Amino acid sequence: MNVEVKVLFFAKAREVAGKSCDILSVSSPISYLQLLEEIVTTYSLADIKRNIILAVNEEYCNLDTTIYLKPGDEIAVIPPLSGG
Repeated sequence: MNVEVKVLFFAKAREVAGKSCDILSVSSPISYLQLLEEIVTTYSLADIKRNIILAVNEEYCNLDTTIYLKPGDEIAVIPPLSGG
């Protein structure tokens, strides 16, 4: 089953994607790696793929997670942030 979710982009991901948010239709359930690949491909984020962390509804996901998405869920695309 496909669901529409809101994708939020932060820092470098926002810069590369050229937007701060978007709506994306993805299958559910979906593995973390499949979801990451879908987002990287859709928004041309290959250059920063290895540094991206995904969070669903403000909770970080593990690499081995199966994600059960519902319509309207939020996926945050978070590249590493530099502190200072």
